[in-house]
Amino acid sequence: MNAVLTLNESPEEGKGRLSGVEVAVKDNITTKGLRTTAGSRMLENYVPPFDATVVRRLKDAGAVIRAKTNLDEFGMGSTGENSAFGPTKNPHDPSLVPGGSSSGSAAVVGGGIFPLALGSDTGGSIRLPAAFCNIWGFKPTYGRVSRYGLIAFASSLDVIGPMAGDVGLIADVMEVISGEDPRDATTLDRPPFSTGKAHEFSRKGGFKVGVVRGHLEMVSEAVRERFEPFVDLLAKAGNDIVDVNLNSTRYALAAYYVIATAEASSNLARYDGVRYGTSVRGENLFETYVATRSLFGDEVKRRILMGTFVLSHGYYEAYYLRALRARRIIYEEVLSWFSDVDVVITPTAPVLPPKLGAGFSPVDYYRLDTLTVPFSLAGVPVLNVPLGGFVGVQVVAPFGEDERAVGFGFYVSELL
Repeated sequence: MNAVLTLNESPEEGKGRLSGVEVAVKDNITTKGLRTTAGSRMLENYVPPFDATVVRRLKDAGAVIRAKTNLDEFGMGSTGENSAFGPTKNPHDPSLVPGGSSSGSAAVVGGGIFPLALGSDTGGSIRLPAAFCNIWGFKPTYGRVSRYGLIAFASSLDVIGPMAGDVGLIADVMEVISGEDPRDATTLDRPPFSTGKAHEFSRKGGFKVGVVRGHLEMVSEAVRERFEPFVDLLAKAGNDIVDVNLNSTRYALAAYYVIATAEASSNLARYDGVRYGTSVRGENLFETYVATRSLFGDEVKRRILMGTFVLSHGYYEAYYLRALRARRIIYEEVLSWFSDVDVVITPTAPVLPPKLGAGFSPVDYYRLDTLTVPFSLAGVPVLNVPLGGFVGVQVVAPFGEDERAVGFGFYVSELL
């Protein structure tokens, strides 16, 4: 599968809530003494001297860090094909992509190699591969889990979250890794995730479930054939199905790719051959810059160029500021849902996983994120529920109410 980049031959073992649970960690999350590459030649030989906060908290809970997993370079991709170390394959059908960017994490869990993995999600990078690999994946509320030790792609969007074969393990891990962190100023001043609250919500019954009907016009027949029976199942179980709209969906993809690429351009400027990462020496400083930054893959270069353009003089107001205004509109529309419903559901991906090496255009490639990026821009918690057949459904909850999304996951896991 080419899912594992580094295997930890002598992991530390401890006692605690997750004692003995083997964990694979996406290779853009730092692990002390274990190579962390972000899927890039730029960091091919980087061995961090420190653990990310999430890794430290897992170790303190007794978990065993066993492997570092492959990913689209610097988290930039939706298929798992953009790693400098080769593509990851879908564990259920090697001819298909596993989704990205947390491709290796999804593949090792979907293939039964490890029960648990950590991924990161900027515009869908946990949810999309979780759907394509038929596993559970959770994108927490932005700020609920520390980003300290996560190699940055787009800092206002990046989150770390768990991927597992069952929703119970998702909840257990969230209790361990969530909570305020003085090393990350963007973490929320809120208590850690509570599995008890999630179970309490799951027993509520008679849920009002919003369905984004407009999204069903954007998905393939194969996705619709899995999603609509799931909605019918919820209705037959006594839940009230309510149609909701997300009119701002039409802004979301463009706004996301302006904001994310702008932040990527800024974050990746540090890889210049002088201060940070691999350095390829040229005859002068300019040639050193060129040779070093040529190590980036094509997709990373594309996003840096896009981001630099939208931040340039004369375009900042026309693109970046307008994208931020669109982001606010999306957030407010998503927030408005929850005065009427408990949770909202929508398909995770518009299509089934494409064939490996399909080579479609960048625009078609970015459209894989159509249904995930609105909720990244809103910063709200989203759980991918696997429906089988490479199809997932997103369970969306209000900002900060991660227990509601996972609690609904407990509820539907009893129905499926």
